[in-house]
Amino acid sequence: MNELATRTVTGAILVVTALLAAYVGGDLFALMVAGVATAIFYEWLRIVRGWTPAWYVAGFFYALLPALALLWIRERDAHGFELLVWAFIVTWSTDIGAYFAGRTFGKRKLAPSISPNKTQEGLYGGMAAATLLGGAWVLTAGLGKPLLAFPPLLAIAAQMGDLFESSMKRRAGVKDSGHWLPGHGGVLDRLDGLVPVAVLTAAAQLMGLT
Repeated sequence: MNELATRTVTGAILVVTALLAAYVGGDLFALMVAGVATAIFYEWLRIVRGWTPAWYVAGFFYALLPALALLWIRERDAHGFELLVWAFIVTWSTDIGAYFAGRTFGKRKLAPSISPNKTQEGLYGGMAAATLLGGAWVLTAGLGKPLLAFPPLLAIAAQMGDLFESSMKRRAGVKDSGHWLPGHGGVLDRLDGLVPVAVLTAAAQLMGLT
């Protein structure tokens, strides 16, 4: 199985698992989030081994805050599931749009010293995909219209989250944060974009924009 096929199969399994747990909610979703946060913190500690203690403390909050945000989004109100799916759609469509736009049209490097494979065209593709699919879900699910303006901004945040993790790996001299997920690397590799998106979506919910 080639790399794209492996990534696709693994990604599909992750998407179905996340959506089922989110739909059920309650203890099942809380357990999944706790397990993911634990994996993120474990991989963070592997990357920053030997760095200053501040990095260890930062990793704890890096894993904790998005976990709390996801639980808050899901259980806050009657539209929690729909809003959580929106956050997933924005993150996933950013990744997919950036991947294919970058492979097809990518010429100008986005941050060559951090992640040589990322391109500006990929970023624009991710923003476009997030805007279209995220906007479609807002209208379909009856979420707050202010959310229509958020996807391109969250797509940028997701890409910045990806670049931040890439800079850590480059400093540590590792390719992936782990080897749990065929075609994707570690849990942190797969969810680095969701970290800022989850936190910002919870903030939007707190401000009544959803």
